[in-house]
Amino acid sequence: MAPPRLYLDWNATAPLHPAAREAIMRAIDIFGNPNSVHGEGRAARAAIECARRKVAALVGTDAGNVIFTSGATEAANLVLTPDFRMGRTPLQLGRLYFSAIEHPAVREGGRFAREKMTEIPVTSDGIVDLDALGLLLDAHDKAAGLPMVAIMLVNNETGIVQPVEAAAKIVHAHGGLFVVDAVQAAGRIGLDIGRIGADFMIVSSHKIGGPKGAGALIARGEALMPRPLIQGGGQERGHRSGTQNSLALIGFGAATEAASDELEARNAAIGALRERLEAGMRQAATDVVIHGEGGERVANTIFFTLPGLKAETGQIAFDLEGVALSAGSACSSGRLGESHVLTAMGRDAKLGGLRISLGFSTTEEDIDRAIAAFAKIACRRRSAGEAA
Repeated sequence: MAPPRLYLDWNATAPLHPAAREAIMRAIDIFGNPNSVHGEGRAARAAIECARRKVAALVGTDAGNVIFTSGATEAANLVLTPDFRMGRTPLQLGRLYFSAIEHPAVREGGRFAREKMTEIPVTSDGIVDLDALGLLLDAHDKAAGLPMVAIMLVNNETGIVQPVEAAAKIVHAHGGLFVVDAVQAAGRIGLDIGRIGADFMIVSSHKIGGPKGAGALIARGEALMPRPLIQGGGQERGHRSGTQNSLALIGFGAATEAASDELEARNAAIGALRERLEAGMRQAATDVVIHGEGGERVANTIFFTLPGLKAETGQIAFDLEGVALSAGSACSSGRLGESHVLTAMGRDAKLGGLRISLGFSTTEEDIDRAIAAFAKIACRRRSAGEAA
């Protein structure tokens, strides 16, 4: 009998956390429309507002600053727009600046025209080049509108933590707005939107053990808001129309609460597992390249290349061994190919990279199985090379 499959793709999506599952099951009969004024509607509204407070607490802000969306991609498309309002006063943004390692949801630019977008380079270590950012903003045409800068807090492929606090100071010194994609940071490092200096932050439910189909755009304050992306009945205080997905949002809230409560213990355990896995990988293949290993990374992520093994081939090989991992981001409709992150870092991206990401239920036995699968695949790669 074959052993159960081993899931090591938590950066793509996390299994449902038990707390989220329990919250959803308890709420399954809260069926009212949360925008109705009768008792059933008020019950649904109360549950959503409880979830909103939990999501707000995750990043250290007030519940009124949380706009629920269908996910991080919608949140990015909502905030990445030239059209804002400061209270009732229109505010025009002239250009979007984004780092070269951003997720596709940000790289596409939302509602900015392509000619109004500029890429910020990163260093060979995969860290956004703050000197380059400063020079770009020095040259920004303020007559066309204020600059907007979007930089992710944790890269989804390498796990490298970006210097967003320093970036925020540069952006604000130039009068710009700063958007931080915190999707891969939530539940893995502490978040404080005020300390970071982000004007807006993006988080996603299913990355931290909540259900898919829920996310949030979180503002530092209520005075500055983007023009709505979805028009209609004016739900979410007019910022995002459409009846809220009550069950998904309730699960989202429970997952964020669990992530906050378990953060310290979870990181310590997962960090030890990653060290064990990386040591086993190096022993099995001394030429394995672990990207970003010299910098600060979140505890759960390994992005590696085995010379001579293409990412697509490696992903299939691991899958046949019963191990689920990713060839880079999983958010591009299953497309495989060269990693734009490796390209931005100046690495040879032809082979691509494979990403292992751990989570709250990963065990030492899982790590041993992963090492065994890695060693088997690395051995086959050597044999194929010798045969050639």
